[in-house]
Amino acid sequence: MTDSFPRRQARTRRFTLGAPRGVTVSPDGERVVFLRSRGGTDAATCLWTLDLATGEERLVADPRELDGPSDGGDDLPPEEKARRERTREQASGVIGYATDRPVTTAAFALSGRLYIADFAGGLTPRLVDTPPGVIDPRPDPSARTVAFVREAPLYVHDVASRTTTALAEPDGPHVTYGLADFVAAEEMGRMRGYWWAPDGESLLVARVDEAPVRRWHIADPENPDREPTVVAYPAAGTPNAHVTLEVIALDGTVVPVRWDTTRDEYLADAVWDSHDLLIVVQPRDQRALRVLRVDPDTGATEPVHEQTDPHWVDIVPGVPAHTASGALLTVGDVDGSLRLVVDGKPVTPPSLQVRGVADVDGDVVLLRASDDPVSVGLWTWGPDGLAALATDPGVHGGRLCAGTLVVTRQDLDTDGTTTTVRRGGAERTIASFADLPGIAPRVTLLAGGDRDLRTALLLPAGHEPGTRLPVLMDPYGGPHAQRVVAARGAYLTSQWFADQGFAVVVADGRGTPGRGPAFERAVHGDLAGPVLQDQVDALHAVAAQHPDLDLTRVGIRGWSFGGYLAALAVLRRPDVFHAAVAGAPVTDWTLYDTHYTERYLGHPDTDPDAYARSSLIADALRSPARCCSCTGSPTTTSWPPTPCACRRPCSPRAGRTACCRSRASRT
Repeated sequence: MTDSFPRRQARTRRFTLGAPRGVTVSPDGERVVFLRSRGGTDAATCLWTLDLATGEERLVADPRELDGPSDGGDDLPPEEKARRERTREQASGVIGYATDRPVTTAAFALSGRLYIADFAGGLTPRLVDTPPGVIDPRPDPSARTVAFVREAPLYVHDVASRTTTALAEPDGPHVTYGLADFVAAEEMGRMRGYWWAPDGESLLVARVDEAPVRRWHIADPENPDREPTVVAYPAAGTPNAHVTLEVIALDGTVVPVRWDTTRDEYLADAVWDSHDLLIVVQPRDQRALRVLRVDPDTGATEPVHEQTDPHWVDIVPGVPAHTASGALLTVGDVDGSLRLVVDGKPVTPPSLQVRGVADVDGDVVLLRASDDPVSVGLWTWGPDGLAALATDPGVHGGRLCAGTLVVTRQDLDTDGTTTTVRRGGAERTIASFADLPGIAPRVTLLAGGDRDLRTALLLPAGHEPGTRLPVLMDPYGGPHAQRVVAARGAYLTSQWFADQGFAVVVADGRGTPGRGPAFERAVHGDLAGPVLQDQVDALHAVAAQHPDLDLTRVGIRGWSFGGYLAALAVLRRPDVFHAAVAGAPVTDWTLYDTHYTERYLGHPDTDPDAYARSSLIADALRSPARCCSCTGSPTTTSWPPTPCACRRPCSPRAGRTACCRSRASRT
């Protein structure tokens, strides 16, 4: 049992330990910095560099060799624990770092202690004498000072004098400086709360006041003698944290940034480069996304770019940004496609759905984009137009600086992630120490139904055609995430279930990314109907092509949105789904957070019907296995049977024991 797949998957953190990640390329293109643990079951992440001239990898920081605590989790400050939960970080050790502009110095926190590493000098990272509890340290562009957050204040440490000063201290019990608020970290992808000026003389700092946020008391059922934990959580329809910005100079001068926070209460991002200081703000209904230019001397703002949509505007990673010549890069919905827009002009074709800007190298832009929803490739756009770099089937990521290209690749033929570095016609692979899963998914990718729903089918090893198989649907099925991708690692668990004797079906329906804005926005106002119907349609489309699927035995499992979808399936369509495992489902959307939920369902005070349509609570109360208004005798020869219109429980006096909504009627 110690060697079972579930145990190995847990021990290896889904086979991610030991794989390179967190790559940075130096401005001269000669050095690559990355994170990697020493083995496939080693959770202690180390900091490494690769010298491209010599091909030498060098271990910069191993947490086991540094003085201080082990970073096992209990010794982390609560703010850092919250950050790791937001990023779904499963490792320990050096899980993040930041560098100066030339990438010669890095700062990182280990168990709440600040370390500074000098790549060029070959020195052991130096432990900085500061109080414990350091969070998110970042050197200024010239590495003269390092800023960090400790508890609620923002500090700066002068490297030469080795002195530490509090630059911004809270003026209230629920105020923090330099940290991302909950919804920014959880839903917007903004994990930071401060940004250095290009000259290193000042910082743009987020002030977050959580006083308006509703408090929730979470008890520990395993330890009922303990006081409940108090959590500030902005559920749909309730107040968010109040987020503002200040430009704070190293001499302590404070300039508040002024924008209409009543209209645009969300701070989505900030960019401070040699061209401009830009902030990205969004109203509560998310139907606009505005880029504002900030005057650092006065705090005044002026509009630079605006996108609007009657449903919502997507926050796309990597933009806004500037090219070296000063062109403004954005990504927006143009003619039904997410396209790269340069100074207001779309430059990518409608056939290419841009997923994000991975890097800007001078006037060349590195894009992650899809011309097929199941794959994500790499393209560049620049003065010479659009060029494909890595467009084979698979899921790619990358970094580009000074002509050095780092490519990460997952595909259906290779275990794990392959990381290669290309420079000057040469290619080098950064070794992965990750364990091999020992499962080779046998994936058939399909596009079925009227909407060409992307679907994956996995059968047991050694399956003999003609042998009927029970079906397990294994979706996520909701916004933000795809499950049907051309990457082997996405199907490890699904294949393990298949090898237990199931035909496993994974389907991406409306609301999932990669198919364009209209496909994603089809769930607006209803997170239940479209996604559930697409699971039904995908199942029937696969069964039409593969008659070994036994549609009288269909189960469904999922986690998070997938858990919600699994519960929804057996409650609303027991004629199709006969068993479900629902992990961490959202049972009532009024209890989920503001930014995610209100994007799709609106405000619960103004759109209560959308919440009612999408809730599981009413279905759980009114969806029995039997119904007293059935007519006719259900049979196994007619599929699918017509669902009952009535959801009232049968009275024993009605004399009926089953109906077309129950599994019993088909056995």
